[in-house]
Amino acid sequence: MDTFSHALWGYGLFGFRKSTRLAYPKFAALMGAMPDLISFGALFFMRVIDGSYTWGKPALASLPAWIYPAYHVGHSFVVAFTVIGLVAIWRKEIAFAMLAWPFHITLDFPFHSLEYFPTPMFWPVSDFRMDGIPWSHWYIWFPNVAGIIILLAYRDRQKRRALRQP
Repeated sequence: MDTFSHALWGYGLFGFRKSTRLAYPKFAALMGAMPDLISFGALFFMRVIDGSYTWGKPALASLPAWIYPAYHVGHSFVVAFTVIGLVAIWRKEIAFAMLAWPFHITLDFPFHSLEYFPTPMFWPVSDFRMDGIPWSHWYIWFPNVAGIIILLAYRDRQKRRALRQP
């Protein structure tokens, strides 16, 4: 899945709570995108700064060695739930928004093929990966966009309804 879609799913699913005091929509969006940002986001900024950025999916041979461990850390349920558990002890109110991170992993593992960054969902405990259908196929991409639109329209409707109530 693309990083922007992950951010929108995180925002829509984990950025809203009944109590506005507990709502962290921007943080949930960031957590939804975070697994990609720590690997490919960092690479993007490094390449923009040094002037070597090109549009499109980078060739595996052109990627620096550090991107693989960064990708593993960001795309592991083991790491995600460990961090969320520790944060919940310290700041329970933001732990719900952090669930956008494992949801990102849940969306990635069926939609990444073994050919290009399969999701190491149980790293470092296991190297299990699934050969999924790439999210760039139209029959994955369009339902993804439709789902995001429906979710955000629903959240907007909820917010409007809450504002109208006395």
